[in-house]
Amino acid sequence: MPATSLVLATPQLPARQYVRPLRTLHRTARLQYRIAPRPVGGAAKRVFDIAAAATALIALSPVLVLIAFLIQLESPGPVFFKQHRTGFRGRRFKIFKFRTMTVTERGSCAVQAQRHDPRITRLGNLLRRTSIDELPQLINVLRGDMSLVGPRPHALAHDHAFCDAIGDYPLRFVARPGITGEAQVSGARGPTDAPEKLERRLQCDLRYVRDWSMQRDLSILARTLPLVVTDKVAF
Repeated sequence: MPATSLVLATPQLPARQYVRPLRTLHRTARLQYRIAPRPVGGAAKRVFDIAAAATALIALSPVLVLIAFLIQLESPGPVFFKQHRTGFRGRRFKIFKFRTMTVTERGSCAVQAQRHDPRITRLGNLLRRTSIDELPQLINVLRGDMSLVGPRPHALAHDHAFCDAIGDYPLRFVARPGITGEAQVSGARGPTDAPEKLERRLQCDLRYVRDWSMQRDLSILARTLPLVVTDKVAF
């Protein structure tokens, strides 16, 4: 699909800055396109990410060490769950989470966790409900794979399917993926087990890309904190 088709599909996006023709994100994806070298937010966003992530890791280090000890105490296996995800410009990276299940999914078929999933451990249930399992992604932020705020990264198998299903889906890759994002604070969090759920999440991601500002990032971070306690979607 030529870049002009992508531009016309989402005219509000600064597409000339971000989207250029013919770079394949995934071998199985139908769309081909190229994304400009600078992610949404540029240097200002990156400096903020590094400073905030480093401060958070230092402040939370005793808690993170305790959680790692409890995970190993509860069930055999690694402390971290690692899985390849899609980042800026379609680059693959390895995401870090605290392991919350007794088994690790591998291969091309990724099964999303469901409510009352028997694979989830007792400690894992607490970590997932409070989103504490996502804290190791601060390491991804420091490495430049992710940002504090941006579209949430999906498993590669899901990206393959979503690229084929929705023409505008690749435009979310103009930003680094985030630990939290517009969709998560707008009620579009959770499994994408229906087309309308995926479409709603995508529209939130594209709105974030289109309207990015540092104030918007700060607002999303502030709105994320109460969800750690009140969000009933997390499981």
